[in-house]
Amino acid sequence: MIKVLIADDHQVFRDGIESILEDVEGIEVVAQAEDGRIVLEKLKTITPDVILMDISMGGANGIETTQVITKDYPEIKVLVLSMHDETDYIVKMLEAGAAGYLLKDAGSNEMIKAIQEVYSGGTYYSQQVSAAIVSHLTNANKKKEKQSGIPLTRRETEILELITNEYTNPEIAEKLFISIRTVDTHRRNLLEKLNVKNTAGLVKYALKHGLGDS
Repeated sequence: MIKVLIADDHQVFRDGIESILEDVEGIEVVAQAEDGRIVLEKLKTITPDVILMDISMGGANGIETTQVITKDYPEIKVLVLSMHDETDYIVKMLEAGAAGYLLKDAGSNEMIKAIQEVYSGGTYYSQQVSAAIVSHLTNANKKKEKQSGIPLTRRETEILELITNEYTNPEIAEKLFISIRTVDTHRRNLLEKLNVKNTAGLVKYALKHGLGDS
């Protein structure tokens, strides 16, 4: 059972999301919160698996709250559910540790899929969000890339960008005309070189250091 906490400053929106999720087998809404301060208060007594996190809330906003959660409650996955599609918001939330980012105009099926994906340890970005991430990577300042301190080969940078855009190993292999085994080797090397544990870590590193096409 996936336990979900809904954090949003609009009661009607929270109730609407809960109404959708209560009919989904394998998902249970265990709490609601109107701002980040209340989220952190509730985490003292309950442990949800996934938090649907709005960004613009009174009290503590979603960015600040996500930073605290990923530091103090690393087992809890934060899935952003926001109306903000600006790159600045997206980057800040992913750097704060969010496992996914969904826009509020997404359909209920996509929201359910996103919850299940981040719960299982993956990441989920809506199509518009993925495009914003890739644009951010592509247009990043090369000076920032040099300051990362960890040199990546051109091939590693290409694969990192494709991973960030949610390409699977077979899709990367097909796009770059290399074998799946080669892609897997590059992925393992990236994890070791960047000292991260999973795909979410690779995405956070890429965003933080502005790695793009060389």
